[in-house]
Amino acid sequence: MQTVGELMTRSNLVTLTETQNLALADELLRLHRIRHLPVVRNGKLVGLITHRDLLRAAAQRGTDPAQQPLWASDVMVRDVTAVKPDTSAREAVKLMLDNKYGCLPVVGADGELLGILTEADIVRFAQHLIEDMDRRSLAAEYES
Repeated sequence: MQTVGELMTRSNLVTLTETQNLALADELLRLHRIRHLPVVRNGKLVGLITHRDLLRAAAQRGTDPAQQPLWASDVMVRDVTAVKPDTSAREAVKLMLDNKYGCLPVVGADGELLGILTEADIVRFAQHLIEDMDRRSLAAEYES
């Protein structure tokens, strides 16, 4: 059984803290070419900001330069569905599809952020499965 821990992104995990501003969030999303930013406090997951959240915040505030900057805590989703590393990949994919989630943060028993499972991770895994199926198909043709 394939688990979330085997598929998730764990290295170079890009995060924000609640007190960092949305300009930094936007910069991190663009710089790292990602769409989801877990928000952490002392290494523990407390929220999630997506590219869509930033667009919504910008649309609501307009372009008034007199307005104060927004912080991660102002726009983050606080009630984030997260999974454990031993969650089956099948269960995680079903959760993402059923709820239209673009990612699932992966946390330890104490709420510590360990990684993130994204649509890109799932597609990468699907690519490996397809390549494996193609190799088996070619091997079967060769044996015939």
